[in-house]
Amino acid sequence: MSLLASISKPADLDSLSQAQLDQLADEIRAFLVESVSRTGGHLGPNLGVVELTMAVHLVFESPRDSIVFDTGHIGYVHKLLTGRQDFDHLRSRGGLSGYPSRAESEHDIVENSHASTSLAWAEGIAKGRRLAGETGTSTVAVIGDGALTGGMAWEALNDIAAHKDLPLVIVVNDNERSYAPTTGGLAEHLAVLRATRSYEQVLSWGRRTISSAPVVGQRAFEALHGMKKGLKDIIAPQVLFEDLGLKYLGPFDGHDISALTTALRRARDFGGPVIVHAITEKGRGYEHARNHVDDQFHAVGVINPETGLPLEIAGRSWTENFSETLCEIGREREDVVAVTAAMLIPVGLRDFAQAYPDRVFDVGIAEQHATTMAAGLSFAGRHPVVAIYSTFLNRAFDQVLMDCALHRQGVTFVLDRAGVTGSDGASHNGMWDFALTSIVPGIRVAAPRDGEQTSIALREAVDVSDGPTLLRFPKGSEPRPVPAVARRGTLDVLARHPAPEGQAQQVQDARVEIEDVPSLALDEPVDVLLVGVGAMAQVAVDAASVIADSGASVQVVDPRWVLPISEDLLTAARSARYVGVIEDHVAANGIGSALAAALAETGEPLAVHRFGLPKEFLDHAGRNEILADAGLTAPVVAEKVVAVLHPALL
Repeated sequence: MSLLASISKPADLDSLSQAQLDQLADEIRAFLVESVSRTGGHLGPNLGVVELTMAVHLVFESPRDSIVFDTGHIGYVHKLLTGRQDFDHLRSRGGLSGYPSRAESEHDIVENSHASTSLAWAEGIAKGRRLAGETGTSTVAVIGDGALTGGMAWEALNDIAAHKDLPLVIVVNDNERSYAPTTGGLAEHLAVLRATRSYEQVLSWGRRTISSAPVVGQRAFEALHGMKKGLKDIIAPQVLFEDLGLKYLGPFDGHDISALTTALRRARDFGGPVIVHAITEKGRGYEHARNHVDDQFHAVGVINPETGLPLEIAGRSWTENFSETLCEIGREREDVVAVTAAMLIPVGLRDFAQAYPDRVFDVGIAEQHATTMAAGLSFAGRHPVVAIYSTFLNRAFDQVLMDCALHRQGVTFVLDRAGVTGSDGASHNGMWDFALTSIVPGIRVAAPRDGEQTSIALREAVDVSDGPTLLRFPKGSEPRPVPAVARRGTLDVLARHPAPEGQAQQVQDARVEIEDVPSLALDEPVDVLLVGVGAMAQVAVDAASVIADSGASVQVVDPRWVLPISEDLLTAARSARYVGVIEDHVAANGIGSALAAALAETGEPLAVHRFGLPKEFLDHAGRNEILADAGLTAPVVAEKVVAVLHPALL
């Protein structure tokens, strides 16, 4: 039996020799490469924290001691050491989560996996335990150098430093990267700290020399030791941490289990806040990851473990479309700049950065700062495009409201991974952005239904200079284009049953120049109006065909710009007996809710049937599985509409 198979709990590590621990590290890396290449997941980060995670579990007793990972995508090794070694369905329904999960194990604490939160969590846990009179326990936060760039982390450090006797160990997993190389002043500071490795090596040489040449060696070592303060101040300015009142240890080789366990025991026994600085290598042990310059296999789909090449052949992605269009705009307009929060590559800004390096600003994991800085760029005559994941917009709501909207600054937010992302679970589903932005005065929100509309919406967004704009699109490959068959004011008509004479009901295989199609009156009566929001447009079109078979007249529209609710959409809604809004968002606070509220404000309340996601945190599963669970499929939508219109047919 392999060593890894013999590990069912962290205490099983205690009986292993150093040679066995090294063997176990090799087995874990081989397991990760073999397993994650079949399922997809965060491979590179976990390959880099094997020894570090082992050392943490050798020194601290989980769950009696609390261990918080920041971010949780580095938790795979932790799962293996806490009895979870079935990775066959990792990040799939019924399988292990790709992040810590309280439902899986008592060893898991923080699930949200939004970066820079671990220090606040850990401080709260440590303070709470002290208030409860608990003694002899420790709290550990493992935080990456990328996550350490976030404002929350520094707010927590400032507060932690005021509590000199708080038993809290902060392990900095320094691999010089988040998705890509870490940027900013902190990154430069940590780079200087890494130079202490050479200093410590000189000291170690001096100590060894004493035993081999006592007289000369002792004199040399005394001279070197006398230079210690001046030398260390020059090449190891850990005073950034120590001047805050935080004990600093390191830097240490993050792949030396013996050195790490010694340092962690010292930190544990210190009795106050201690920072242990470990230098690790992202992708360690897997040559394809180490050689992947962009992100060292931060996250992968299904790959061939022998070559590192993807096995899944995906079509053109929404992100690629955005990237290409932004580069085109960049060539046309020198005022357009891009801003990101440590996600240059995932959000599609790499090509723009290569073409216009002086016009891209990566601020680290600091969405709040990115948003307000963008307001400043706008004030200075630029038009910033802030590209982030939808789930991370939550963190910058105040800045969108008070810095961008209040000051009417022309800032465009592009939200990648909007709606259901699926495999990354509750913390990464981008299902809250409509709810947040619907209360922001003056903001204009677009939900393009396909790649062609994404390009059009982006160009329209950067033309707005008197307030913030936002466009959102989902994760994955673009769908087949969903062409309009007519234009009703600002609305695209995607299907009409029955259609006016001489007009196609719907066109799926050919693009239609909507200007050449006779326009329809805004107030033309119809039995059913379906509003397909963004990526749900095709679901609306398909549902309309089924509904029409029941004898109802149906019209499907795409508002394109979904917030604020347009007068054209209000007029179309008033002309229908039944109005349904289909959206990849929380139904209770989405576009359907906004439409219902807008109708009520006009004094003509009309029932709006909302097809969307439940207001709850969704477990990890495939995107299509989650959409099906929420009833966001054409057959289910059609059945519910027909049940209201013609209950006798069911």
